[in-house]
Amino acid sequence: MGTRSFPKDFLWGTATASYQVEAAVTADGRLPGIWDTFSHTPGKTMHGQSGDTTVDQYNRYGEDVDLMRRMGAQSYRFSLAWPRIIPTGMGAVNQKGLDYYRRLADSLHSAGIQAAATLYHWDLPQVLQDAGGWPDRDTALRFADYAEVCFRELKDSVDMWITLNEPWCSSYLGYGIGIHAPGNTDMQEAYSAAHHLMVGHGLAVQRYRDAGLSAPIGITLNMDSPRPATLSPDDVAAAQRANEFKTLAFLNPLLGRPRPAGLAERKPQYVFPDRAGDAEVIASPIDFLGLNFYHEPAIEDVPVSVSPDRFREAHVYHEKTEMGWPITPRGFYRHIKWVWEETGGRWPLYITENGCAMPDELDEAGTACHDPRRISYLRDHFTAALDAIDEGVDLRGYFVWSLVDNFEWSWGISKRFGLIYIDYANNRRIPKDSYYYFREVISGSEHF
Repeated sequence: MGTRSFPKDFLWGTATASYQVEAAVTADGRLPGIWDTFSHTPGKTMHGQSGDTTVDQYNRYGEDVDLMRRMGAQSYRFSLAWPRIIPTGMGAVNQKGLDYYRRLADSLHSAGIQAAATLYHWDLPQVLQDAGGWPDRDTALRFADYAEVCFRELKDSVDMWITLNEPWCSSYLGYGIGIHAPGNTDMQEAYSAAHHLMVGHGLAVQRYRDAGLSAPIGITLNMDSPRPATLSPDDVAAAQRANEFKTLAFLNPLLGRPRPAGLAERKPQYVFPDRAGDAEVIASPIDFLGLNFYHEPAIEDVPVSVSPDRFREAHVYHEKTEMGWPITPRGFYRHIKWVWEETGGRWPLYITENGCAMPDELDEAGTACHDPRRISYLRDHFTAALDAIDEGVDLRGYFVWSLVDNFEWSWGISKRFGLIYIDYANNRRIPKDSYYYFREVISGSEHF
């Protein structure tokens, strides 16, 4: 262990998403979202599991806030559920939904914890999906209206705003590949959704600026800056194609740049439904960029018969998490540096998600959970982040995913990312060893 430590004003937090932890899916006026529909469709999630009852933070948020307080967390990144606040996606506002988030934020502030709210973490109201969803431009306009309501009603409750979480997942996994809600498999829908999500982001930022609010606002992307599996020219080119598809297609418009020409050249049958003025909307100035990172892929070139994009993730030697993702902390360092250099240092950076699923089990007494592999994972990634800071990257905060075990989307409750173990038989909370490790990191007693 070294003697380095993070800056004194570095922001340490944890993160969750509404559908993954809230439960109470019919409480106080909430109506279904696309993940309610998707998870109740046979075969879409592991063992048919859903977010109906898991974790129950809607009713037990006080316990979770107290656990964060005892850990020393300085910020909590949660998401606002659109189906709770405007249940039909447009029109009537549900005050009971807003009141829940006010109570949560008040509880956080009373514990000395900042409230970092994500406007959209994938729970589109089902009514809007029935009307066309994100492939329809109107959804971006409805998102801006929803964002304006949140800004107006929660402006005194939220300390940091994030417009979208991982629009690549919302668009490509939801509309093109079909393993996320709404489960569609139409790649043109995915391209349309990707564009309209970014338009919705820009419109929301404009509404925020018009409201004259001052808390920082940004967006969270799950970008890849993949390394080539070998240094052969073919693999180097394949890694660049992968970067264009998952990263530059979203990052470039934020920077006011056109999307990579190679995307259209390789797949001319799919188009982003760009209109005059969209580029300026998407590039509306933000205050920070959020990075979600879980692993650095190694990319190899393959024939078009294997993959239409002519790239795929190669087999690697690294230890893997329960998600099958290789553990690549030096890749994390490279990624932070790459984003900083690619953006020209335009925005401060926050790690808005980083963590790992591990095969966590309670001890025989049912009172403790020993997770040394997660502690090792976090220590190595914290060290990598600090290396980037030492080399001049303006990285201002780090949110560990996740505060608690939760509904892991298509994987149901089979994957555990939490610092706190959830006994799903009764939603009992048991802090894991990693919870206590993170407490020491936050306090400054752990050095790197």
